Amino acid sequence: MVTNTENAVETKEKSVEKQLEPETAQEPTKVYTLEILHMIKGAQQQHGLRHGDYQRYRGYCTRRIRRLRKALKFPQGDRRHFKKKDVTLQQINGKGSDEKFIHIPLISAERAWAYAMQLRQEANTEPRKKFHLVSKLKRACFYSLQMQELCNSDAFDARSKLEAEAYNAWIHGSLHFELSLWKSAAEFLRKSQLIYEKLAKALPEEEQALYKAKVDEITPSLRYCSYNIGEETSVEKLLQMRGKGLLENLDVLVNQTKTESNESSQTVEWRDRKVTVRPEKVRLFLLSVQELNKSLENAKTPEAKIELIENILMDCKDAITAVKDEIKQDPKLRSASGPVTGIQYLLAYLSHIRLIRTVERNINLVEQAKQNFDDPNHQNSSPTKVTGAKRVRSQDLTRLYEIILQNITEMQQISGMEEDNSYQSECEVLASAFKAFRCYYIALTLIEMKKWKEAVALYERSVNYANSSLKSKPNQFNLIPDLQKLITTIESCKFSAHAYSVLEHGDDSTEDSIFYSKSQKSSKPLFERLSQYKEDQTLNTTKSPNVYKLTPEMEPIPCKPLFFDLALNYVEFPASLNDKVQSPGKKSGANPAGISGFVKGFLGWGGKQ
Repeated sequence: MVTNTENAVETKEKSVEKQLEPETAQEPTKVYTLEILHMIKGAQQQHGLRHGDYQRYRGYCTRRIRRLRKALKFPQGDRRHFKKKDVTLQQINGKGSDEKFIHIPLISAERAWAYAMQLRQEANTEPRKKFHLVSKLKRACFYSLQMQELCNSDAFDARSKLEAEAYNAWIHGSLHFELSLWKSAAEFLRKSQLIYEKLAKALPEEEQALYKAKVDEITPSLRYCSYNIGEETSVEKLLQMRGKGLLENLDVLVNQTKTESNESSQTVEWRDRKVTVRPEKVRLFLLSVQELNKSLENAKTPEAKIELIENILMDCKDAITAVKDEIKQDPKLRSASGPVTGIQYLLAYLSHIRLIRTVERNINLVEQAKQNFDDPNHQNSSPTKVTGAKRVRSQDLTRLYEIILQNITEMQQISGMEEDNSYQSECEVLASAFKAFRCYYIALTLIEMKKWKEAVALYERSVNYANSSLKSKPNQFNLIPDLQKLITTIESCKFSAHAYSVLEHGDDSTEDSIFYSKSQKSSKPLFERLSQYKEDQTLNTTKSPNVYKLTPEMEPIPCKPLFFDLALNYVEFPASLNDKVQSPGKKSGANPAGISGFVKGFLGWGGKQ
C-alpha cells in the first residue's frame, strides 16, 4: 500500500511539473544586482553616521521600511492587528516580483545594527544596556542571514551573492566580538575581509576605493581578536583554513563577477588613461562615434557631413546627461575637491567629444559658406555659386570662426583638464590656427570699408598666428595645407591693399598718404581745399554739398553812432541865437548857451529835471 501511494504521489508531482514547465519557459527569471555596501554606505553618510548619530540613522531605516512596504503593497497586518510577513522567494521570483523586496531584510538588519551601536554608546554609563545591545545584534544577524538565503537564489548575480555573504559574515563577527568569542569573531571577520578583497580586485577601478576602505575598517577588530587569542600564528593558519573551507566557491563567484562587470562595462582609453563605461547610453554612443568617421569619409558634400555630425551631437547630449545623473546619485562624486575619479574623467571625455565634433560641424559650415562668398580682393574671379543661394559676406565667416574659438575656449575649461599641460598646449595651437583665419576675414571686412591701413595690420597679425601654429604642426582637422595657402594669399592681399591706397590718394610721398582713404569725410568746404585733389562722393549724393559756407561767421566790430549822424542832417537850425547867448549884462552865474546846449535841450538831454 505504501509503494502504491508513493507512486501515485510521484505521478501527480510529474504531472504538476509538466503543467508548470511551459509557464516557467514563458516567464524567464530576472537577474538582479544588489550593491549592498554601496547602498548602505551612501545611506549612512546622508543620514547621521557622518557625525556618529546612530539614533538618526535608526529613524531613517524605520521610515524607509515603512515606505518600502507601502510601495510594494506588502504591509504587516492592518491598523488594528499585526501579522508578521517576511520576504520569501515568492516575492523575488514569483509574479509581480520586484528587486525592492530584498531591501526590506537589508534595511531591517541595518536598523537593528544601528540600535545596537546606539546602545553601545549609552552602555558606558548604563551597563545593563549591554544585554539589550546583544539582543539587537542577534536580530540583525537574523535579517542578514535571511537576506543571504534570498540572494543565493538564481534571481541574483554572483556579485550580489558575494556581497550578501560578506555582509552576513561581518554582522555575525560583530555579534561574536561583543560576546568576547574571539576565535569565531575572527573567523567571521576574516571571511568578510577576504570577500571584500576579492571583490575590490574584480570590480572596476572607480568602485575599488569603497571596498578597500571596508577592508581597512575590519583590520583593527581582527588585530584585537588576535591579541586576545594569544597564538597569532596558529590563529592565522586557522583563519586561512576556515576561510578556504567556508568559501569553496569564492573563486568561481569572483570570476563570474569579473565577466559580468566586463560585459556590463566598456573600457575606453583617452590620454593614457583607461575610463570604464557603465551606462548603457554611453556605451551605445561610443560605438556610434566609432562608425561616424567612416560615414564622414563617404559623405561628399558639407551638407551631408553637417547632418551626420548634428545627429551624433544629440546622442552625445543624452550620454552626458546619463553620466551626470549617475554622479548626482553618488554624494562623494558631487564634491569638486579631490582627485578626478573615473566617472568624472568619463564626463570630461564626453565633453571633449561634444566640443571637438561641434568644431568639426562649424568647419563644414565655413566650407559651405565659402561656396557663396565673394572675395573683395578678387572681385573679377568667378567662384562656384549655388543657384538661389544668399551671398555670404566676410562678416558671416568671421562670426563662424568666432564661434569655433569659443568652442576651443570651452575645451580648455573642461573640468579635470586644467592641469594637463599637453592638452592645454594642443588647444592653444588650434586657437592660433583659427585666429589666423578670423584675422584674415576681419581684414577683408576692412578692405570693403576702404580702411587700408587697418587691413594691412590684420594681415600681418594673421600671418603671425599662422606661423606660430605651423611650428607646432596641428594634427586635427587637416589645417596645415589651409594655413600654408592662407599665408600665400595674404602676401598678394597686402600688395593689393597697398595698390588700392596709392590709386585712391594719388600721392605716396609720405607714409600717411599711402593709407589715405577716399571714403574719409572732411569737414573743410570745397573752396578751402581747391589745391588738393580728393574725390568726395558727398558733393554728388547729398542735397547740401559742402562747397561754400553761405552764412558767414560772426565777428566783433566797433560800434558807430549812425543814428546821430543821420538825425543831424534833418535838423533845422534857427537864423539867430543871440537870445540864447548870454549877454554881458546878465548874471555872472548864468552859463551861456551854445549850439550844443540847444541840441541837448531839443532832444531832452542834459537838462535838469
